[in-house]
Amino acid sequence: MASFIERMCLYLVLSVFLSITQAVDRSNFKTCDQSAFCSRQRALKPGQSSYRALLETLELSDSHLTVQLLNNNNKVLLLLELYRLQGNMTRVKINELKPIKPRYEVPDVLITDPPTELMSVVAQDEHRVVLSLGGEDWRLILSAQPFRLDIMEGPQVLLSLNSRGLLAFEQLRIRKDTKSQTDTEEAGEKEDTEKHDKEKVSEGEEEEAEEEVDQPGMWEETFKTHTDTKPNGPSSISLDFSLPGVEHVYGIPEHADGLRLKNTDGGDPYRLYNLDVFQYELFNPMALYGAVPVLLSHNTHRTMGLFWLNAAETWVDVSSGQGSSEVPQTDVRWISESGIIDVFIMLGPRPNDVFTQYASLTGTQAFPPLSSLAYHQCRWNYNDQEDVSAVDQGFDEHDIPYDFIWLDIEHTDGKRYFTWDNNKFPQPKDMLQGLLDKRRKMVTIVDPHIKVDSSYKIHTEIRSRGYYIKNKDGGDYEGWCWPGNAGYPDFTNPEMRKWWASMFAYDQYEGSMGNLYTWNDMNEPSVFNGPEVTMHKDALHGPWEHRDIHNLYGFYVQMATAEGQIQRSGGLERPFVLTRAFFAGSQRYGAVWTGDNAAEWGHLKMSIPMCLSLGLVGISFCGADVGGFFKTPSAELLVRWYQAGAYQPFFRAHAHLDTPRREPWLFGPDNTALIREAVRQRYTLLPYWYLQFYHSQRTGQPVMRPLWVEYPEDIATFSIDDEFLIGRDLLVHPVTDEGSSGVTAYLPGNGEVWYDVHTFQRHDGAQNLSIPVTMSSIPVFQRGGSIICRKNRVRRSSSCMENDPYTLYVALDSQGNAEGELYIDDGHTFKHETDKQFIHRRLSFTGNSLSSSDLSPDSQFPTASWVEQVNILGAQKPDAVTLTTTDGGESSVGFEFDPDTAVLTLRKPGVNAGVNWTLHLR
Repeated sequence: MASFIERMCLYLVLSVFLSITQAVDRSNFKTCDQSAFCSRQRALKPGQSSYRALLETLELSDSHLTVQLLNNNNKVLLLLELYRLQGNMTRVKINELKPIKPRYEVPDVLITDPPTELMSVVAQDEHRVVLSLGGEDWRLILSAQPFRLDIMEGPQVLLSLNSRGLLAFEQLRIRKDTKSQTDTEEAGEKEDTEKHDKEKVSEGEEEEAEEEVDQPGMWEETFKTHTDTKPNGPSSISLDFSLPGVEHVYGIPEHADGLRLKNTDGGDPYRLYNLDVFQYELFNPMALYGAVPVLLSHNTHRTMGLFWLNAAETWVDVSSGQGSSEVPQTDVRWISESGIIDVFIMLGPRPNDVFTQYASLTGTQAFPPLSSLAYHQCRWNYNDQEDVSAVDQGFDEHDIPYDFIWLDIEHTDGKRYFTWDNNKFPQPKDMLQGLLDKRRKMVTIVDPHIKVDSSYKIHTEIRSRGYYIKNKDGGDYEGWCWPGNAGYPDFTNPEMRKWWASMFAYDQYEGSMGNLYTWNDMNEPSVFNGPEVTMHKDALHGPWEHRDIHNLYGFYVQMATAEGQIQRSGGLERPFVLTRAFFAGSQRYGAVWTGDNAAEWGHLKMSIPMCLSLGLVGISFCGADVGGFFKTPSAELLVRWYQAGAYQPFFRAHAHLDTPRREPWLFGPDNTALIREAVRQRYTLLPYWYLQFYHSQRTGQPVMRPLWVEYPEDIATFSIDDEFLIGRDLLVHPVTDEGSSGVTAYLPGNGEVWYDVHTFQRHDGAQNLSIPVTMSSIPVFQRGGSIICRKNRVRRSSSCMENDPYTLYVALDSQGNAEGELYIDDGHTFKHETDKQFIHRRLSFTGNSLSSSDLSPDSQFPTASWVEQVNILGAQKPDAVTLTTTDGGESSVGFEFDPDTAVLTLRKPGVNAGVNWTLHLR
């Protein structure tokens, strides 16, 4: 039997490989027409709403308002709850008033129960209720017939809910043709059904309900060879939102598409359903590995956000056109298979306000270890310990820094996670110690499919504890994945997550050490022989079907893994966990990447809008496989990808098992030199990257951001997704076209100036700049008015640079001013939070003086780093430069001035980076 299983597993795996050599097989994944609930909901026509609000049932408490909604057709009652939340947000919840069983409400994603503010009724009649949302101009209007909500600022409608009448709520029901086992059960069900029907209509409602007719797919549906049973029948929900004056909407990742969401009229909606999609297509609304149901709207006056808190399969229709009075309008419709309607309306009004509002709900990006922002080297798979050692040595021999080397599934004992192949990796601690001696680290893959093997401790523990997901009949759910027959732990169970976390302890994960970190892959979850290469929807997580929680699975896997890394260090060390599947809130647990891309120029281009979209919805720690996972890049493509990846948050090279080796030195000395330079640029900028992640962890602002975030009134920025900002102060336009001899970069900001970081040439803002490029070119510009700290002594890893000195780049604006910040801590523990062990300094150039002052006087952290050099861009030549420190000391500082570039270089001020000082230009 074992040999038969192994042969079947090999056959399945080879079939998968063969199917992905060209492109994704679309037939493996549903369209809306092939999804019963999506097809049903999309068949509803606008303007025919069957719902009305029963204003006589309205109740207003200190925390929220409730009112019943009646479906005029079937007489089912819904309960609408409205909350005015702190921070200029509104929450809308709609559920069945008396469902026959509870409907799923997403737990664990919100970091807290959002605090509310008082609402008050300012006007009411039989047709509508007007509520105050604070201030004189903010109003929420609840219209009764048909039901509709409008959020107003003065006379302006900001957003309307159900204005197109597409609210649809399929109630749970008992199947009419179900045969009871006994006459008693049949009579009891009949009595319960009759009672439920009577409760549908409120007192005084005498109209008869229309008999609901079952449609195909309501109780079960088949896709290819898989049948999905639906014991509770149809349960989908739908709601539309109208955004007057809006033409640009963004978000709802993950899709391999442009930054601005497209009109879906006449095509498929955007789909949010975490799936293992091999070699995905570009410019396609198909679902990919992660799902964040957050959409942002933006125009020159306001930025707003919609957060649709639902973890079931979801489709999003976007329709842009003209509203009333020829005003542009975008309509967005959300359709989910199950659960309730729970939507947060974030009213901005500025982009940064929306980021803050969303962060208050789901948390901010976890502050990563500094080393994880450096370069990562990965491949499926490094063969053995000798191979790891050779690759490690190769980086040293070619003077290319790196911090992490990664091991894919082949490092394990027969795809048994938390183990090592004893033949290939007989001494894992020796291997890890060798890396540690060079201040480097390793990542191993730990996937959530567990080999069914009675001799495998992880499997036997999970089975004995009852922690596996169950199939619809109550047995352990099993499917095919890399190890063959596999079980899938139920990560929605807190006890399972607690146990999983305990497996990362050093005495449990044998061969592990403190410099070993984790990669969670295949956690959509991927099931090779399942419907759409994932889990059956009627599988069970305790009382809930998998259809209810599907998009949360990867979120929980990463949560448990991150907690395990924290626990193994006694709560001292920050974790690093990479995940492929994700949901809203995943930013709290680590990094993501864009999955199984290909070595094609289009995939290099697409890495930019894909990561920008993720940053807009809270997930800043994003990257794409440098070089492309599938296929073989040309030397030119590989170099250009390294140059682009060096300026994206997560910087990792990765490659498929069947591709030729592509370590950076294998493409000839010229290309090695180009790759080396790109990687070194990343390392010099690590202080700036670290500062941006510090701010992101505190505020929720994206690290890698579209231009319109910082220039919200500049229409020219609204559709740009081939360049981006890192923080506020670095603008990057990677070269992403084959054989390119030039690019055109848009430099925003009327009256602003930008400096080429390589040549220090000054350019005015608000222009399209034509830039000639060679193979060594990485177009990057520093904003005038900013100060950026670099470490220009690049060593073999970031940890080796810990105490190295800083060089300050002071880019003056048109008024001759600039400011910036410097943040320093130990780079890897939580002591910056628990013990206030950090340095946070303000750097300011004004009145011909550059000063460093303390932004956090109550924190303390010793640093051996000092200021080695200051480069002032756009400067004039001074007669003298002097340095004063807090002890009253004063000394002269040597300088050089280049009149051709207008760069003033101050040599060796010799001052510690953590103290107050001032440089005076006289």
